[in-house]
Amino acid sequence: MSKLHVEAEQTTRAVPEIVWALVSDATMYPRWGPWREAGYRRPGDTSPRGPGAVYWLRSSRRYGLRYPVMVEKILDAEEGQHLAYTVIRGIPVRNYRAEVSLAPAASGTRIRWAASWDRTLAGRLVHRSLRRVYPQIVADLAAAAEKAAAPGAGPADPGSSGTNTPAQPAR
Repeated sequence: MSKLHVEAEQTTRAVPEIVWALVSDATMYPRWGPWREAGYRRPGDTSPRGPGAVYWLRSSRRYGLRYPVMVEKILDAEEGQHLAYTVIRGIPVRNYRAEVSLAPAASGTRIRWAASWDRTLAGRLVHRSLRRVYPQIVADLAAAAEKAAAPGAGPADPGSSGTNTPAQPAR
């Protein structure tokens, strides 16, 4: 079966460590992306936010009477460089795999966020939405990283040890 694909890229003036602090911890996502809350359902196999970790993201946008919740699982993580995950539940896609790649650039960090999934009827509907959403997510991440890198801004991840596990959302 052929795949659908979306991706977005942007360079931020922030160093990779700052971007990584924002993207490697799902509890940080509501600070910069289109989510109202997030948390972990289970830690990773060898580290709290590493491969095997399962987290949830509640959308900041209401659909009908609900704020949808996506559940995702970390497949691979290479600190400061690469994060791969899959969607377990929350959007009607099959075999979804996304990757966030960070690369040092002369002016900061190059962020690339890409995903692919099976070409199904529901997958095509999701594709329409994600083609618009991905560029905004990457732009918001870049802006948050620059804000965190600003003098006097403090760390991107104040007080977090990576073990923060907010309560799971109501179903």
